[in-house]
Amino acid sequence: MGKTYLKVASVYFTIGVLAGLIMGIIHDFRFTSVHAHVNLLGWVTMALFGIIYHFYPNAANSKLAKIQFWLHNIGVPVMLGGIALQILGVSAALLPTIIGSLAVVIGVILFMVNVFKYVGKDSNYDSDKNVSL
Repeated sequence: MGKTYLKVASVYFTIGVLAGLIMGIIHDFRFTSVHAHVNLLGWVTMALFGIIYHFYPNAANSKLAKIQFWLHNIGVPVMLGGIALQILGVSAALLPTIIGSLAVVIGVILFMVNVFKYVGKDSNYDSDKNVSL
């Protein structure tokens, strides 16, 4: 799960950097909020999920992690697409924006529950001493 998150995060990082470059070249910054969400929810958040799941494989292998993975990875692009369409004036895009956002929020809540349930309980990593055993 950790490796998968890191790979997906690197794709979002590339998209975010390219979006920023394109906005700068054409001097059109209407999509700044989409760019920011790609970088935060796509690149940074998924990279952190990946790192945490790497160090806590019991959390990564849980049913919660799998549900959270799909909620986040479906919710983020649906939400971002909805935001982009709203910027372009498509008022019907509000519903997908809300649905995508709710999927992300529920996924984040599941991640939090998963962290509280498993972090610090893996036998191959001693978080108190910060060393691999």
